[in-house]
Amino acid sequence: MKYIQIHMKYQKNKYINKIHQGDARFVLNKFPDRCVDLIITSPPYADRRRKNYGGPSPKKYVDWFMLFVNQFQRVLKPDGSFILNIKENAYDGERSTYVIELILAMRKNGWFWIEDYIWHKKNSFPGKWPNRFRDSWEHCLHFTKKKNFKMYQDAVKVPIGDWADGRLKNLGTNDKIRHMSQTDSGFGRQLTNWIGKKTVYPSNVLYLPTVSDNKNHCAVFPEALPTWFIKLFTEKSDVVLDPFIGSGTTAIAALKLDRNFIGIDLSKRYSKTSRDAVAKIKKQLSKAEK
Repeated sequence: MKYIQIHMKYQKNKYINKIHQGDARFVLNKFPDRCVDLIITSPPYADRRRKNYGGPSPKKYVDWFMLFVNQFQRVLKPDGSFILNIKENAYDGERSTYVIELILAMRKNGWFWIEDYIWHKKNSFPGKWPNRFRDSWEHCLHFTKKKNFKMYQDAVKVPIGDWADGRLKNLGTNDKIRHMSQTDSGFGRQLTNWIGKKTVYPSNVLYLPTVSDNKNHCAVFPEALPTWFIKLFTEKSDVVLDPFIGSGTTAIAALKLDRNFIGIDLSKRYSKTSRDAVAKIKKQLSKAEK
């Protein structure tokens, strides 16, 4: 009954658990302050999706994106997080710098840049370029309003792996004490601390495949991507915002985890795509819990 209870609690709310069609800057202007626990989104990249979203050029990208940031900052709770999935493109033989410039602009605007999680695309398409190799990763930039923010690291633990079966049975002298690195890096380890553990904390690299099936959208990230961050930065009943909702993936991930969502998209077509996808998931969840 968890999903049904959450949905009933917020069904009279004008902005929760809905897909809103329009420019996120103006849609969010109608929302109250500090109403969102997590923002996770993948906006149009520079010179991409021009037909549907305008596709600002690399030179204008930071100014364009910062028009949205003030609203993001206002609606996000003080202990909330903002995850930005983005990737700089290559043009005329070199990489663009707008992602670097955006990070600096965000910091100047008062945000803390906590981490750069990497989405490693396990099934990226092969190809040949004259001066580089294929793109197989994207940024998932983590920003917060303060350094003391909500984070539930145990929620994303992973299996320790088969390596531990043999390695932890054959411990040497240096494994049984806190053995400091011989490179004077300041790092040390004590392998006895791993004995008996079945799960461990993951790294900041997410090994996830891209979406291969047709989701009626020109750029879709896998459901596992928002799912991981929703688990890491929210609790049940929290509110997750995606201001560039696209095909509705973030909303679907939030619903499956008993979170509430807010979805916004400029495109009428993709807003309908998202609404249809969300309606389908809601029916499935309601049916499963009855």
